[in-house]
Amino acid sequence: MRMSANRFARDRSGNFGIITALVTVPLLTAVGMALDFGYAIDQRNDLLAAADAAAVGALASQSVGVLAALQMEQDGVIKVGEEDARKFFQGQTAKQVAAEGQGKNEDTEGVSLSGLDVSVTKKGADLKSEVKFTAKVPTTFLRLINQNYITISGSATAVYNTGTYIDFYMLLDNTPSMGVGATDSDIATMERNTSDSCAFACHQLDKSNNYYALAKSLKVQMRIDVVRQATQQLTYTAADTMRYPGQYRMAVYTFGSSAESTKLTQVASMSTDMAAVRKSADAIDLMTIPYQNYNNDMATDIDEAMTSLKTIIKKGGGGASKSDPQKVVFFVSDGLTDSAKAGKCTKKTTNGTRCQEPIDYSFCQPLKDAGIKVAVLYTTYLPLPKNGWYNNWIKPFQSEIAKNMESCASPGFYFEVSPSEGISDAMTALFQKIVSTPRISS
Repeated sequence: MRMSANRFARDRSGNFGIITALVTVPLLTAVGMALDFGYAIDQRNDLLAAADAAAVGALASQSVGVLAALQMEQDGVIKVGEEDARKFFQGQTAKQVAAEGQGKNEDTEGVSLSGLDVSVTKKGADLKSEVKFTAKVPTTFLRLINQNYITISGSATAVYNTGTYIDFYMLLDNTPSMGVGATDSDIATMERNTSDSCAFACHQLDKSNNYYALAKSLKVQMRIDVVRQATQQLTYTAADTMRYPGQYRMAVYTFGSSAESTKLTQVASMSTDMAAVRKSADAIDLMTIPYQNYNNDMATDIDEAMTSLKTIIKKGGGGASKSDPQKVVFFVSDGLTDSAKAGKCTKKTTNGTRCQEPIDYSFCQPLKDAGIKVAVLYTTYLPLPKNGWYNNWIKPFQSEIAKNMESCASPGFYFEVSPSEGISDAMTALFQKIVSTPRISS
């Protein structure tokens, strides 16, 4: 008996068949698990794609959720957006899964949705949608070990900036210095056709044959002409850029229609109607002077204009709603102050009172301190080497004008351009930088 037992223990014949029989079940189970889990991963990827589409679709620019958010004055939940996202998800997965609450029997084929959580909320100018799901994917091979389904889950998030409500206060320099020829060619034309080689089209009312009329007859474009045209063109850009009605409003101001009344003057009242603003902007023209050297030519009081605008605007807004728009002063000028400023002028005065200086940017600071953005388009003060006054009084500090204009601007909101380079294009570029088109990210 002992010998028979030892021979049986040492016998290895037929072991392969026995081992194969023993490992067949776990081997098939492992293969089945790979197949079942691979199928579950595919189904999860499809549901994730549907969740992505639902999260982003709920925040499409013209979706019911976004339109509802634009009417909300406070932050909070956007119910219609949540309903829209849920319908979007269910529509994307209608052929793939059973609806939530209508789960299929685990013994039948098909994916069943066991949970769908959707949230769409507003916080400031940002909207956020989040879609979370759980689902059961039926198995095939795993049923051998009584695993009838695999639970999968996932989520997708989209963030959308509704864009900013902005009020633009266009402050346009229309003082006598803006009567200079717009380009080198225009300047040369004026100098050739005036007895004193004057490049300025002075709008002098005591003479019918003044240089303003001469410029018109010679078809010379003055810098004020280019600024007017650029402002009107900007109303088209604003209208085209608005993503919903009333997003942008615009008002237009100058330094006054006449040198007898050099004060901040409204040309177009604050309005969302860009066509109306454009029509009103037709009135933008060079400031008139009653006669040559009136009031020692002091007609450009940038300090007063900035101070008056601060009084009108008061403070900036967050831009998240119509009731709290962001405020932007859009200042277009050659940057030369020419006003009465005895004792406070940063440069040498003439007659003890007249102050010609680069813009005093300290008058821009109260606007910025109040949360008001200041965008500056500096129309380069062109050299006038044939003009004696320029050579004596302006040339010594001309290089400082650009630096001071940039210091007036809020960070990143400064452009310098000569008229020959295109004021209209520069104005549009600065506008686009201000509004900075929002985008969806997921």
